[in-house]
Formats: sequence, C-alpha cells, structure tokens
Amino acid sequence: SLGLSFNDFCRVPAVLERLSAVDRLAMAGNRVDSLELSTLVRMSHLKNIDLRLNGLRWVKSENSEPVSQVTQLDLRDNCLGTLDLSSICNLETLHCQRNQLGTLTLSGFSLRLLQASSNRLATVNVYPVPHQLTHMDLSQNLLEYLPDWVCDCRKIELLDVTHNLLSELPSRLLNSLSLRKLLAGNNCLQKVPDLLDHVPLEVLDLQHNKLVELPECLFYKALNLKYLNVSANALESVPLSSQSEESLSTLQELYLTGNNLNENCGALLVGHQNLRILHIAYNQLLSFPASKLSKLEQLEELNLSGNKLKTIPSTVSSCKRLHTLIAHSNHINVFPDILNLPEIKLVDLSCNELTEIQLPESLPATLQELDLTGNSSLTLENKTLNFFSNITTLKLDQKSTAASGDSLSSSTLWRHGYSEMRGQRNKLCVSVLAVDRFRDGVEACYGIFDGDRNEEVPRLLQCTMGDVLCEDLQHSSVDTVYMCNTFLTSHRKLGMAGQKLGASALLCYIHRETSDPAAHFSLTVADVGTCQAVLCRDGRPVQLSKVYSLENCNEEMERVKLSKAIITEDNKVSGVTCCSRLLGCSYLSPWVLPEPWVHTEPLCSQDEFLILGNRALFERVTYREAVYTVQTVRDPRAAAKKLCSLAQSYGCKDNIGAVVVSLDILEDSCTCEPPVSIAEPRGTPPPLVPVSVTPCPSDPANLSSSSGVVTEFSSETSASEMGSEVGSTASDEHPSSGPASRPERRCSLHPVTAVCGIMVPGSAGAGTHPGVFLRQPSCAAFSSNQSDNGLDSDDEAPLEGVISNGSKLEVEVDIHCCAFQLRSGPPESPKELNVENQGSDYRNGKVCRQNSVVVSATNGCLLAVCGREIGDLKKSPSTSSLFGKKLSNGSVVAPEDSHNLIEVALEAPKKKSGYFTAPAQQDPEDQLIVPPSLEQEVREQLKGQSTVVPGLSAPPTPTSLKDPVWDHPQPPALVSNLVPGPATILQQEVYDTAL
Repeated sequence: SLGLSFNDFCRVPAVLERLSAVDRLAMAGNRVDSLELSTLVRMSHLKNIDLRLNGLRWVKSENSEPVSQVTQLDLRDNCLGTLDLSSICNLETLHCQRNQLGTLTLSGFSLRLLQASSNRLATVNVYPVPHQLTHMDLSQNLLEYLPDWVCDCRKIELLDVTHNLLSELPSRLLNSLSLRKLLAGNNCLQKVPDLLDHVPLEVLDLQHNKLVELPECLFYKALNLKYLNVSANALESVPLSSQSEESLSTLQELYLTGNNLNENCGALLVGHQNLRILHIAYNQLLSFPASKLSKLEQLEELNLSGNKLKTIPSTVSSCKRLHTLIAHSNHINVFPDILNLPEIKLVDLSCNELTEIQLPESLPATLQELDLTGNSSLTLENKTLNFFSNITTLKLDQKSTAASGDSLSSSTLWRHGYSEMRGQRNKLCVSVLAVDRFRDGVEACYGIFDGDRNEEVPRLLQCTMGDVLCEDLQHSSVDTVYMCNTFLTSHRKLGMAGQKLGASALLCYIHRETSDPAAHFSLTVADVGTCQAVLCRDGRPVQLSKVYSLENCNEEMERVKLSKAIITEDNKVSGVTCCSRLLGCSYLSPWVLPEPWVHTEPLCSQDEFLILGNRALFERVTYREAVYTVQTVRDPRAAAKKLCSLAQSYGCKDNIGAVVVSLDILEDSCTCEPPVSIAEPRGTPPPLVPVSVTPCPSDPANLSSSSGVVTEFSSETSASEMGSEVGSTASDEHPSSGPASRPERRCSLHPVTAVCGIMVPGSAGAGTHPGVFLRQPSCAAFSSNQSDNGLDSDDEAPLEGVISNGSKLEVEVDIHCCAFQLRSGPPESPKELNVENQGSDYRNGKVCRQNSVVVSATNGCLLAVCGREIGDLKKSPSTSSLFGKKLSNGSVVAPEDSHNLIEVALEAPKKKSGYFTAPAQQDPEDQLIVPPSLEQEVREQLKGQSTVVPGLSAPPTPTSLKDPVWDHPQPPALVSNLVPGPATILQQEVYDTAL
C-alpha cells in the first residue's frame, strides 16, 4: 500500500502507473477535486482507493473503459452531487456518506456493501441486481419508496433506511429469507405488511412512524426476533406472543414508549418470558397486572414512567434479575417492594406522590442510586436517612428554609430542572451546573459537560466553571472576552487531568445589559464540543450553540486538515475524538482547541424555555420534538426527565444529560426584592450545600429544596457529617439560617437610595442593618476523591479572625470598595435614618454607593481599613487582586450593584493535588504586620504623619452628609474606633493599606 494522506496533492500521481506492486492507495485529506476513471484504467494493479476528505466535486466516467481491478472505493465527506460508477464493474465496497448526492448509479455484479447515508438521494440505480449485497445503509436521505431491486437481493442481511420519507415497506422485503436487521424508523409508515411465513428477522426498528397496529402474526412468525422498537407511534395494542398457551418467543428487548397503550397490553406481554428490557413509558397505563408481571422472571430493566400508575405491583419482587426500575412522573403513593431484589442498582421514583417508605431489614449491596426528588409530601426521618447512608447516590428534594421573599427576584423569572441517566454504561460521564441565583441574584448560570468516556474532567469543570465566570465578569463586560477567558482559564485549571482527558462544555449566562438601566435580559451562550442549547421562542426551536464535530462543521474540518492532523476513517482526530474543540486533551493541540463559540441572544416575552443537552440526547431527539415534549410538561424537572427517557427508548445506550430552564421574561420585568428583616441576627449562615452532599441526619432542613434541585448522598462520607463532595450536579440552592443574612436586593430600574454603612459582625442591630455580615461560599465544592479541598485534618478547627504561619501573626484584610461609613452601637431610630436618607442627595444628583471592608479583631482592637478611590485601589498591588478574585479558601464574592458584604477568608495551607495547586500565600513582606508589643509605637508614628482619631478618645461629632469627604482633594486619614459606644458616623478617607 501507498499512504499519501493529508498532503497537498491535486490529482492522483501518474507515477502510480509504474508502481505495479501497489494495490492500495490512501490519499485522504488532499486537494483532489476531480477524478477521471480513465486514469484508473492504466493503473491495473490498484484495488483499494481512499479519497476521503478531498473536496471532490465530480467523478468523470464519460466514454470510460471498464475499470475491472478496483474493488473498494471510499469517497466519504466530499462534495459530490452525482455519482456514476457503473463502469467499475467489480466494485464490492462503496463508501459515499456525507456528500450531496442526488443520484447514484452502480454496477451490481460484485457489490457486497453500500454505505450512502447523509445525502439527498431520491433513488439508487443498481444494475444488475446485486445478489451478493449483504449490508446497505441509505439512511438520512429523501427516499419516498424503496427500489424494486432491493427486494430481489438474495443475501441482504442488514438494511438501514431510517430518516427518509417512506410511506410503505414492500411485503417481499419483510418476508425475505435473508434479512436479519431492518431499521426503518423516522419515516411515514402507516402499516406493516403481514408476514407470510417464518422469517429470520432478529432486529426490527419502526420508531417514529404513524403505525396504529402491528401484524397479528408478528411474534409467532418472526420467532428469531430479539429486538423490537415501535416507540413514538399511535399503537393502541400489541399482538399476541403466541397462538397457543406455550410461547416460543425469543424477544429480549421491547420498546413501546410514546404510544396509546392501556393496562390491557400487560396481559399480552407475559408470553415474552425471555424479555430483559421493557420500556412502556408515556402511555395510558392506569395499572399493571400483578399476576402478569410475576411471569417476567428474566426482566432486568423496566421503564414505566409517564403513565397514570398509582402503585407498582408487589409481584415485582419476583423479577429477581431486575437491576433498573424507572417509574418517574406517575401518581405512585406507595413505595414498591423492590429493595429486597438482590441485583437492584437504580430506582427512579421521582415526580410522584410518595408519602412514606417502608424500609426492609437491610439494603442490597448492589443499590447505587435512588431518586426520590419531586415527591413534595415525602419527609424522611433521621432513621431513614441513616439507613440510606450507604447508597452511592441518593437524590432528595431540598426544602427551602428561607423566607418567601428570598426567591422572588429570580424564581419568578426562571426555574430549572435537570436529569442525568447512565444508560448502559458503568459510570456517569455527564455533569450539570445549575445556578438560578448567580452573582447578584437576578442573573443565572447553567452548564452541561460531557466527558464521553471519562468522568473526571466533567466534574472538575462543574466545580470550577461558575466561579471562574464570576471572576471574569468583574474584569470585562464584553461577552466574547469574559466567555473566552472563562473557557481558557478552566482549560488551564484542569492541570494534569486535562493533558490526556477532555470534555465538551456548554455554558449559558442570563443577565441584564448593564449599559442601560432599563435593559432587558440577554442570554450569552458559549460552547466547545458537541453539547447543544436550544431556545423555544414562540413555540419554535432556535439553535443557540455550534456543534464542533468534524462531521458537522466544514470550517473545523478544513482547519484541522490544514494543521496536518490525522483524521481516521470514523472522523476522529488521531483516532481519539470527533470534536475539534474541547476543554482538555491538551496533547492534541493545535488540532483540538479550547476556544469557544460565543453568541448572545436578547430575550423577550416570547421566549418560553431553554434546553441544554449533550450529544446523545440530540442524536435521538430532534429540536422540534424536544420543544414539543417540554411544552406538554409544566415542571422543568419532569420535562428533563422525559427528554432523557425518550432518548433511552429511542435506542440510546450512552450517558444522557438534559437541563430545562423555564423562562418568564416579561418586557417590563422588575426584579426588586422586598426587604426582609428579623429582630435578632442569626449569625453567619451555614456553608452552601451543593447538589451532591452528605447531609447530617439530625438536620432535616438541609435535605430539600424547591426549584428542581436535588441532594445526593455519597457513600464516601458518613451520613452523620456534612460533606462537600461533589456529585453530578452543582447548584446554587442551599439552606440558609435566616433571611436576615442577606441584604435587600434592588433591580436596575429601581435602585436603592439609602446610604449604606458598615456594621461590625456581632454588633447591635446587625440583624436589620443592610450592611450585615455575610459569608458567601463557592457555588460548588470539589469531590474529595478527585481533588484537594485545600484543607487537611489540621484545618478542621481553624482560628477565627487570624491565621498563623508559625512565626508571625498575620491579619488579612480584603478591601472591596473605597469610601465608607463606620457605625457601631445600636441602630438609629427611624427618624435619624430618615434624616440620613434625606442627606444622601448630593450636588450632582447621584448616590454614592458603598461596599464592604473586612474588619478583623486582634487583641481587643478593631482595625477598620478602607481605601482611596476605586481606581487607585485597582492599581494598588496589595488590593488589585481582591477585586473579583477567588479568595484563598475557594470562595467567590459575587459583585452586586450595592455590594454590602464583608468577606473574611482564612488562608489554607499551600498544598498541591493531582489536578490543582492551591493558591500561594501572600508574601509577608507585602503586608503590614503589627505585633501587639509594637502596636502603641506604630500608632504614635502614624499620628505624626497624619491626623488620627485616638482609639480611646471620645467619639467626635458626626460629619455632615451634605459634603462628602471623598469629593475633597485633602489627603486621606486613618480612622480607628477602639471602644464601642453610641451610634457614631465617621466620614474619613484612609490609605489603601492592608493591616
């Protein structure tokens, strides 16, 4: 053989005429735009020719002599409009997929295999009848009928005509004595011809047609039938399995999802005693006959979702081999007797009406996942939670403990639900990021990550990408800039895991256009790989993403070819991935890049919902069907579940992930949030509970949520301790100790006008002051078995307020804004507050908003630190990194219009892991360290440099608000109030020094 692939040849080299020993020519990925068959006549020794990916536009065969020596020809992924190869009389194998063929003419003397999918063929001409033909793929064409010669093929075993326009199947075809596999889904078939005699048919796929009934003799005439898929039709019944009481059926997989079947069909299925997989979801079943289910002893997977079942028969315990039971979206109120099955692995009873669970004596060791989300009346006691603690993945609702006003701003605008299904794979390689309240709460962030065969990279992206986006948004408001930076930073942070492994990633960011105070919402989408996003606008699908696979993107194919990459016959870069852009897979650079496609779409009142899905979902479910499916289901979680169940029933065996975001964007949407106040402060809120946690059984308030988010229990952490282990989905929904821990939020149309001050945590009035202390953790946590959480056993009980490196005492201060007011003591009376608000109208008519600073307590002294103007702070080396930077403990403070937050971060020890490197500690030389013994001396030195308010002196008279100090050109001064006293307001400017 001679390999000349991926070079720059414009024609087949004439020197091959003299290379008589060469029988195989590989010229894929060159620039041959035309092929003259007459040149092949002179190369009588060539038998196998590969001309893939050449941009071929025509094959000239006029007046050509017969080409008798060529037996295999590969013309995939070219630009051919017509193809006449009748002169190649001994052709055995032809690959011509993914061209633009309208007509195809072949010689049938020796033809054995024909692959012509993804073209525009209305007919195929083959003469004479190819009696040697065994496999033929004509899927994704425009065939309205099958050619007559197809029925005369004596040896045909596999025929794929899916995604065509066929209205009928020839009777002779179905009664063929050689046909074993017939794929005719996604056509317009209204009837299946009767079988006249016993046929060897083993696989029959008729999904997505218009069938009302199946032939009555189907099962006892096709005794070898092992796989039947008739999902998405209009069937009202199924044929009998046998004419007598004894059935000879060998059927193993039966898919009946999306028909009009009722409970009577259960009695007709018992004859298939070899049945292993039964999908009968989304029909009209009110019940399932208990006596019939017990006879399906070989059953391994049962999907009854989307029916009207109130119970699952107790005879399901007779199915000893059952490992998967999916029965979500029913009306089941009694937990089925399935926890005694010895091989049970997955139980999905979400979106039902369960009220309690009857516990067995012990759980089977094989149980890996139990999904109980969407059962609003279900409350699990601590005993039950402890009992389920060894399950790898336990999904429960999180019951929100916040006040109703806490979720008015975003929950009325969008709600999300998601679903992930493992399929027939051993591990789940799809992860979801869902944050309904992103940054200031009137934004949202959703993402989906598909690692194909690895689970490490999707989970790492799920943990970090939201935080990275939050950080990059503080540095740029240009969509292409912050999205590209987010993807590139996330790609870099994958570290060693991203060298050999990669993942498709899609990120959606819902936000307001900040340039206009009355701006409406926009949706910014960025993606690499094959994950996709679809927006339903006025009932129609709008594609928002770009699929970066070599088969679907000609520009990327050309780029990869120009980079001299090797593209294998299955269109994979170096035989590894079909994607030209991924996060990770660094060793495939520059062929595989992390640069995303970025698109911003303005949202309007006609936008109903958003669908995110991975490749496996949209390979089986079209955009139109996905939109129609979600429209028929109100609950976003139930809609996502339905999408995944449909994809499985349509034949998908891979991991499936779907996110559905319900939108309620009005033209005059106002996201103002009513003020929430509580008499006394609750202290620091507990850490954020990600979607996958191991909650403490003694605190049931941490176990549920509203808006379609679930809690997963992990066996890697005991049930008696709160963990931060990540599961498959990160979410922003977490319990809170009280609504007083969050300041009032206002939309851009109705900004707050009160001047905000600073409250020292724990001081009087902290519960009602808008500047109350609040700690915001990261929106997701790392998995303990995947990466380092930055803490070890020595960090379980850290010192509060300060950290010590063993030799020096360091006080860490984060400055988030410039000028501020220092308040202490009890809150002012309403009359005094009113006077302050009246005094906030300045000369220019603008309101100066103030954010928070960090206040640390050391040796009984309060050191209040503030900076100069905001521009000077950003330039300062000691503080520029604090604007939007993810702090040393992994948390990110989301910027808001009025950012009244105080962030106190403890530096974690510098520690490296397999994927990330913990941030280095700040150089002590860059900090001003004041030992207690030298504190008084430092005060005297500072007193000599500038005017300082003595720490032990009486509080001075409050400065008037009419003339703010930060508008004056005077140099700044340091303010320090060391003794708590009555309400005091100090207007000062200080140096941007971190004490």
